Amino acid sequence: MDDLLAGLTGGDRRALSRAITLVESTRPDHRARAEALIAALPDRQALRIGLSGTPGVGKSTFIESFGMRLTDQGLRVAVLAVDPSSARSGGSILGDKTRMDLLSRNPRAFIRPSPSSAHLGGVARRTREAIRLCEAAGHDIVLIETVGVGQSETLVAQMSDLFVLLLAPAGGDELQGVKRGIMEMADLILVNKADGDLLSTARRTVADYAGALRLLRKRVQDPEGFPKALPVSATTGAGLEEAWAQMQALAGWRRDQGHLDRIRAGQAQDWFLSELRQGLLARLQTPAARRCIADLGGRVAEGAVPPSVAARQMLDWLARPRDSSDVLPDLAPQGPRESVRVDATGGTGDA
Repeated sequence: MDDLLAGLTGGDRRALSRAITLVESTRPDHRARAEALIAALPDRQALRIGLSGTPGVGKSTFIESFGMRLTDQGLRVAVLAVDPSSARSGGSILGDKTRMDLLSRNPRAFIRPSPSSAHLGGVARRTREAIRLCEAAGHDIVLIETVGVGQSETLVAQMSDLFVLLLAPAGGDELQGVKRGIMEMADLILVNKADGDLLSTARRTVADYAGALRLLRKRVQDPEGFPKALPVSATTGAGLEEAWAQMQALAGWRRDQGHLDRIRAGQAQDWFLSELRQGLLARLQTPAARRCIADLGGRVAEGAVPPSVAARQMLDWLARPRDSSDVLPDLAPQGPRESVRVDATGGTGDA
């Protein structure tokens, strides 16, 4: 652990990769080591930029072009690319890094693809830990690229200092822009592919969303004029300098006004609540809990127990004290569909 921490804080790319692999592991012994490593990290901060958008909007192309410009300015850039996982096999292609050929070979850049592993919200479960590791490794900018998302996947906004939403030309009108969800979370809306035949369409889309943003409720962490919409082209590089200037202006204003510290404090609370929820869900994966779920699920399928009643029984079971075997006789299966009975009030007892 000392060697890993020393290599990580010294900026060693291999140590950073090993550390992210460690925190993404689900093995209990690895989780203990990962928590110890996170607790020992120095207090370094980078600018965290979340980047989201629909599939095919050009997120990876934008990140490569944008990241190359940042590294040309002497900045160290880390990219955490989250790829979707199959709902059937659980596997992931992890192909976003393949699209960033130039950036992946840049010595001032680090790209780490990770599977979402069915974690909702457009990011992976351990993305927060990976951000902290990249900051400890000395990166100035951390870009978090989400999976292709829709209107409700806003989890990345809870772990970034700036939230950039990438849209395609003709991606919506003013009504689409005022719909609640991902639109009202964005700090900057960039309409990509503003080049060639799509340039005029992109400009109209920017105008539509700029008008819609003026109708949204103003947030205390935004200066005058934000959030705003801008046209960019990841292919030609048009608009990237202006987008970066606006990001710097917004981040600087929030830092000077104290909003950035409050945002980071809120992120820490969100991290705690997320770990709490995941820990509670993990308790449902113990052998005893899975047997009880199977038993009650079978009774629900047979129509013997209403789903809401079965769910309450399971929650009551989880709230009870555990013995050494973590099995409670009243809900542990004793035979085919005979371990639990339900009376008229919804209570349980031995059959």
